[in-house]
Amino acid sequence: MPVSKKEGQAMEQGHPSQTAHRVAKHRAMHQLLDTPRVFDDPVALRILGPRQRDALRREACRGDGPLARGLRAGMVARSRIAEDALRDAIGRGIRQYVVLGAGLDTFAYRNPYPASALQVFEVDHPSTQAWKRRLLRDAQIPLPATLRFVPVDFETQTLAERLREGGYRSDEPAFFSWLGVTMYLRRESLLSTLGFIASTPGNSVVLDHVLAPSVLGPLDRLSLKLIAWRCARLGEPWLSCLEPHALQRDLESLGFRSVEQLQAEDINALLFDGGRGKLKFRRIAQLVKAQA
Repeated sequence: MPVSKKEGQAMEQGHPSQTAHRVAKHRAMHQLLDTPRVFDDPVALRILGPRQRDALRREACRGDGPLARGLRAGMVARSRIAEDALRDAIGRGIRQYVVLGAGLDTFAYRNPYPASALQVFEVDHPSTQAWKRRLLRDAQIPLPATLRFVPVDFETQTLAERLREGGYRSDEPAFFSWLGVTMYLRRESLLSTLGFIASTPGNSVVLDHVLAPSVLGPLDRLSLKLIAWRCARLGEPWLSCLEPHALQRDLESLGFRSVEQLQAEDINALLFDGGRGKLKFRRIAQLVKAQA
């Protein structure tokens, strides 16, 4: 059940995900360019290191265009919504948080909860995780006691076994975030991971996905094609674009009893002044909250 960006294959050793780096840069740029922030992340710039940080500050002085703003809105919106949902899950008694395809996610390094209240598991390919650990060490960001790294090579290992070895309790409910990953997986791999999440009653997940071209207008289809082309050039092609009604049926058949799909209009109303401000969530993607 692959949860990181190479479908059923290990990334070449020493070559972490390039899209994970770009996502981290968008989150960092949000801290520099946008007021008010919808996602406050004091670690976003630190983790990238001084050279990248200085480059981003120079770039921020030049401003940015609509495409960059749209991409940035998507990155910060999904992180904000996932962490808001995590807070609600903790209020329901959830004590485990699994970040699937963690990349340079920074929650674990600004986690306000003690180990007795929340254990964080970061799941990713070994190459990407080793790269992240080097960045953390270079930035002198300490590894908290509440964090467990779970490297998974899907050629030889499964998510369930590696989580178990990392201390994950499958007999207790958990909250999962799965952001920026589903578009890189084939449908069978996507459903396999969702089936694993749904197998424990009380588990919940927030994920994002790209919409199928059939449900988009001409301009949005063009935007989708452009962004997909850029990802393919980085060696990480999109493999899945999902149709909302079909996804709803799939989630319900897997055992999720509550499913909420957040479309661009919902997200813009919640976070971006209805899309009238500087940032606007693009209609080519949506977020999904589901609870087993």
